[in-house]
Amino acid sequence: MDNSFAGRRALVTGAGKGIGRATSLALAYHGAKVLAVTRSQADLNNLLQECSSITPLCVDLADWEATEATLQGVGPIDLLVNNAACTSLQPFLEVTPDQFDKLFNVNVKAALHVSQIVARGMIARNSGGSMVNVSSQASQCALRDHTVYCASKAALDMLTKTMAVELGPHKIRVNSVNPTVVMTEMGRLAWSDPEKAQTMMSRIPLGNFAARACAEVEDVVNTILFLLSDKSKMINGVTLPVDGGFLAC
Repeated sequence: MDNSFAGRRALVTGAGKGIGRATSLALAYHGAKVLAVTRSQADLNNLLQECSSITPLCVDLADWEATEATLQGVGPIDLLVNNAACTSLQPFLEVTPDQFDKLFNVNVKAALHVSQIVARGMIARNSGGSMVNVSSQASQCALRDHTVYCASKAALDMLTKTMAVELGPHKIRVNSVNPTVVMTEMGRLAWSDPEKAQTMMSRIPLGNFAARACAEVEDVVNTILFLLSDKSKMINGVTLPVDGGFLAC
C-alpha cells in the first residue's frame, strides 16, 4: 500500500509488542513521527533499537492520573491508534471483579481517556485527524471462556461509533479494526491449545490462522494504515473485520 504519513505525528498505545509494535514501525517507515506508548521500558528499549526515530513513552494506561501527566505534554497528534489491551480466560461462572475491572480499565477506559486527550488537541487546533481502535471479532461473536474480553471489545466498538458521531463535525474520523486470532503473545495465551484452535480454524473460509501468524499481523497493520490515511477519508464509525470471513459464516 502506497501510504505516506510524512509530516504527521502518530501516537500508538500498546506499542511494545505484537500489532502495536508492528504498527509503530510501519508508521515510522511511511514517514510519520511516532510516539510509542507502553508500560514496559524493556519493550520500548527493544523497539528503539529497531527504529531510533520513535519517541518512547512509558506509562501504565490503567492509571488515569499517570496517563494524563504523561500525555498532556506530547504536542500535536494527527493520528491515534488505541491498541493497548489485555485478556484473561475465565468461564462465565468464574469471572471475578478484579479481572472484570482490569480488562475494562485497559481495553475500554484507557482508549476513552487517551482519545479524549488527543481529540481535545485536534479540536483546539482545528486540524482534524484520524483514530483507529483495535478491537476484535470477539466483539461480535461470543467465545467460550472470553466473557469479559468479549464484553470489553463490544464496548470498544460502541465507543468507536459514539466517538465518530461526536468528533466527526470536528473533522476527526474514528474507526475500529476487528481481527480474528493473531498469534501475538496475547493470541498464543488464548489459542495455543491445538484442539481449541482447530474449532476456530474450521470457521475461517480463507484458511488456517496458525499457519499465517506473521501475515495476519501484517494484514491488521495494513488495515490500520488504510483507515488512518486520506484514502479512507469517507470512512467513519465502522467496525471493520479482518477475519478471513469468520463472521460471514
